[in-house]
Amino acid sequence: MKKQIITSLAALALLCACGNDKQSKEQQNLMEASKQELAEAVSERDQLLRLVGEVSSGMEQIKHIENILTLSKSGENKSQRAQLLADMETIQKTLKERREQLEQLEAKLKKSTLFNKELQTTIEALRAQIESQATEIEDLRTQLTAAKERIGQLRNSVDSLNTAVANVTTEKDAAQKASVQLENELNTCYYTVDTKSNLKKHKVIETGFLRKSKLMKGDFDQNVFVISDKRTLTTINLKSKKAKIRTNHPAGSYELVENNGQKVLRITKPQQFWELSNYLVVQTD
Repeated sequence: MKKQIITSLAALALLCACGNDKQSKEQQNLMEASKQELAEAVSERDQLLRLVGEVSSGMEQIKHIENILTLSKSGENKSQRAQLLADMETIQKTLKERREQLEQLEAKLKKSTLFNKELQTTIEALRAQIESQATEIEDLRTQLTAAKERIGQLRNSVDSLNTAVANVTTEKDAAQKASVQLENELNTCYYTVDTKSNLKKHKVIETGFLRKSKLMKGDFDQNVFVISDKRTLTTINLKSKKAKIRTNHPAGSYELVENNGQKVLRITKPQQFWELSNYLVVQTD
């Protein structure tokens, strides 16, 4: 397209050149025009030539913006996107001015002796280029706007995912905490080591004449029991030469041994030992 425009203008320039003896119809028309009219026509032709260069330069600007959009994936950088929008607005304004300038030049050239079919073709080609550039820059603006909206949607999605992940993490932590708490509660055990009289005093055992002893059947004193963990409680120093297990625990899950003349309770099978009761009562007399 540019080659066609330059060729046409070159032909126009030849029409304006001073000939020697050879005469043509166009040269005769030029000679008939006044010097002022000829100067104006040549000036208008030069303006058209400059406009050709400007339109070509405008295409390069648009291609530059298009390349930036492609390389930066639709202008993810906020400052860069703002700059691209500003550049597009400038190009749109310039295209409008060039369109108006072309219309004015066309109107003037049609009245001059320079106007011919080739010049008209050049003007029409320029007009098509300007309109093509205007369409392309508008398409790029649409792409940039769509990209901005898409980036906003993606950011919202990321924020939603982050919130969801945070919620899941919170719920997971809460579930783990509850699980640990429940496991600790299930492994909590209680034991007391004392004389019969003290056990009766705190209503841990109840005895009577011709009546079988009862363990913790009433409102017994919970404070006399030591709180411990089934998983870690394996040995209890009873600090007495005598010891009797009053609560029900499977035989073979524990043993009573002596250490320096005092009884020691060793729980050999914790899971089995505590399966019937979470309470251990040891009477030391």
